[in-house]
Order: sequence, then C-alpha cells, then structure tokens
Amino acid sequence: MEGFDSLELTAPIIQAPMAGVQGAALAAAVSNCGALGSLPCAMLSGEALEAELSRLAELTSRPVNLNFFCHRDGEESPERYAQWLQLLAPFFEEYGVNPEAIPVGAQRQPFSEAVAEVVEGFRPRVVSFHFGLPEKALLDRVKSWGALVLSSATTVDEARWLEQHGADLVIAQGLEAGGHRGHFLRDDLEGQMPTRELVSRCVQQLSVPLIAAGGIASPEDAIEMRRAGAAAVQIGSAYLLADEASTSPIHRQALATERRCETALTNLYTGRPARGIVTRLMRELGPMNDKAPVFPLAANAVGALRSQAEQQGDDSFTPLWCGERAKPRNASAAQISETFLRAWVASD
Repeated sequence: MEGFDSLELTAPIIQAPMAGVQGAALAAAVSNCGALGSLPCAMLSGEALEAELSRLAELTSRPVNLNFFCHRDGEESPERYAQWLQLLAPFFEEYGVNPEAIPVGAQRQPFSEAVAEVVEGFRPRVVSFHFGLPEKALLDRVKSWGALVLSSATTVDEARWLEQHGADLVIAQGLEAGGHRGHFLRDDLEGQMPTRELVSRCVQQLSVPLIAAGGIASPEDAIEMRRAGAAAVQIGSAYLLADEASTSPIHRQALATERRCETALTNLYTGRPARGIVTRLMRELGPMNDKAPVFPLAANAVGALRSQAEQQGDDSFTPLWCGERAKPRNASAAQISETFLRAWVASD
C-alpha cells in the first residue's frame, strides 16, 4: 500500500489509539509483532509526553503512530455551565461531591507548536490526528520529519477535505467505532454512517488510501473491509483486555460481561459524542443531552463523580468506551494482533 510500504509491516493492521486505557507498552507490543501500534497523546502534558515517547523508544525500534487532537478549546458561558452543574446536583449530593471544588479547564490539549517541539526530537514515522488537521504551518512541520499523516473522517465530505488539505491516508470512522467521533466540519452527526458504507462511498471519491475503523471485531470483519476497498484497518476494542493495556479493573469487568453489547453515543462525559457501554449516567440523563458543556469542558464535573463512585466499585460515571460488536480477549497484544495479521496475509 502506498505510504505504508516504507513501514515494513507484516500487514496493514493498526491498533487504534485509546486514551485512558493504554500507554507505550501496548503500542510497542503491537508494533513489535508486525502491525502498527498507536500511542494516544492528547491527554499528556509536555513533560509526560516526552517521558512516554522516551519509554516507547526503549520498548521498540519499529514504527509507532502518535495520535493527537486538533480541536479548538471550547468556551462556555457561566450561565450554561451553572445549568450543567444543577443537572448533576442530585448526583453530587448522593456521592458527597462539592461542586465548588471541581477544577476548571480542559484536560485535553490540541496539537500545538509546544507539542510539536517535544515530538520533533523523536521524529515519528506516523502521526495521526482526530477532529481534522492542524494549521498548515504545523502540518508542514510534521511532514518535514518524513512522517506519514493520517486523520479521521466520519463523512464523505470530511474525507475529501482531509485529502485536499494534506492527509496521506484517511481513516474512515464508521458509527460503530468506540470512543470519540472524529467529526470536524459540523457539530452534529448528520451524514455519518456505518463503516462499510462509509468505506464504499469514500473509495469512489478519494485517491489516497483508506483505513477502515469501527466495528472490526474479528479477522472476518477486517477482510470484509478489505473487500469493500479499505487498504488497512484500525482496531481498538479488540485490545481493551490485552495484557499490556492499562484498562481499569472496573472497565475490564464491564467488558467481560454482556453489558459490552449495549453501547450508545453520548456527550455526557466530555461534551462531544463518543461511543461507550451504557451506564447509569447515560440512562438517567439520556446519552445525548443538550445541557452538556462544549468539548472538553464536561469532563471535570463528571470526573469528580467518577472518582467518588469508583472507590465504591461503581461505574455509574465511568466512560466505558467500547465499539459495537466488541469481542475483547484476555490475551497478549501479540496474540490478538496475530489473528488479524494471519487473516490479512491469507486473503492476498
């Protein structure tokens, strides 16, 4: 596949970056067996990012994809934020949370000159973005390292935009995908569709290679996407129970039950739609609620509730990110990757 050939992968299988449930260990383990591991970087401070990249360099000499967000920090009116806190007030009372003690500010940072300064010393072979692409000067800087640039599209229009603005490969993120939706041309979910349909439509209109993402739970799913025209697949939920993942015990417990089959898109945890296992919070407030602050400002208040509840083994406020039809396995990252790698090679 154009672009990926230089990476010398056994097969174009990409482990999806999954913030909160992984670090360098999972990314390196996947890359070491011939697939492409990914490291989520959007929630790391500059110091933490440098430390994680140094650890990654110790664990593997193989290519790894570094993933960043390109969102614009949202601003919320005090009145609207007060309405959000009022909506959560019954939960605050139940769990003993003082809303006045909740920190203010974003926990997720967009790609910036300061971030690029840290990353440049490591000269990654692959860099991916969520929520569009960085401004041209920053994108040119990334490309000057010789990095392949990937970014997520949730619609055909977004896929075309990414190709026109410099993406070397486009990730077609279908509605089945776990975690945050990558849309950036509009705020709603209009025009988004299942993965296979999105891949099929994009293949007809793009000249850059497509990576299918969303609902790829088995090797058979991966081969189906290849037949639909995808040049590669990105797999996330299959790795959630991997030995090298840092998935919390409370998240692992939910994934080990049939609860994983009940997922929904919700904006309650961060202010932006993301797919996860249905929780009490989602049931009682509705998975999508127009009182949720803009991304990523919803996270702090719910995070305070999460901290209190998890001490009691309660996942009512935990974002249990998971894709549709997920079949995570308790196995090493290499064992999980090998099943997809073998199937892809056999389908040649």
